Amino acid sequence: AAAADTLEPAFAAAGHIVVSNARSFRMEDDVPLLIPEVNPDHLGLIEMQRKNRGWTGAIVTNPNCAVVVLAMALAPLRHFGIRSVVTTTLQAVSGAGYPGVASFDILGNVIPGIGGGEEEKIETEANKILGGFVDGRVVRHPVVISAHTTRVSVLDGHTLTASVAFDRTVDPGEVTDALKAWRGRPQELRLPSAPECPVEVCDEEFRPQPRLDAGRGNGMTVSVGRIRRCPLLGTKFVALGHNTIRGAAGASLLNAELMVADGWLEAK
Repeated sequence: AAAADTLEPAFAAAGHIVVSNARSFRMEDDVPLLIPEVNPDHLGLIEMQRKNRGWTGAIVTNPNCAVVVLAMALAPLRHFGIRSVVTTTLQAVSGAGYPGVASFDILGNVIPGIGGGEEEKIETEANKILGGFVDGRVVRHPVVISAHTTRVSVLDGHTLTASVAFDRTVDPGEVTDALKAWRGRPQELRLPSAPECPVEVCDEEFRPQPRLDAGRGNGMTVSVGRIRRCPLLGTKFVALGHNTIRGAAGASLLNAELMVADGWLEAK
């Protein structure tokens, strides 16, 4: 991310489109923080970005690898009125990069925290992603999110548990139906990297699991299971996504494909 601080603006100023996985510019008001199924209209920020910065290029970012999972699980539920979320992540070692976490630290162990402001990213990025695009600006979603992050001895696939409060009591069946029915512009456009189902509901009792489900949709599908009532907030569930595909490189690729389809980027 440190290199992105200077390199990405330099490329954008030189007229290039930067489709970035780095965190450097995600929360800037004029930079799209994009999940194509969730907020494709946020690409409209590019016009503000170019006007503000005098660039002929642009920077478009994708979210933190755990935020992608949470935001895709919440997006189909926005019409219920999401008020607050409490989430705990169980994040794979591949998310720490190479060489990553020392084997003696992670094997047979859980590390109750992740550096780099991971919890703060989850508590802020989702608000921008789930927000509306109004009069050329993003109005951030008012949901309040409390996050606890952990590193676990799993190779690939970030799992999270979430308890969610809505504006009204929502039956687990309603949540299930909303998740199963949800599709976005990448599915409508049949973009090459888009999964047929961006979110799949696992009906089995002990799913999703990283070993069994992280690869769904070629790693681009988020799996949700154990949808049930929460005695504290109303609804709770488990969600899983592939952190290095949907949560990183695959996300950037899908962003670029949408930009080509919408005329922001020229295919060559």
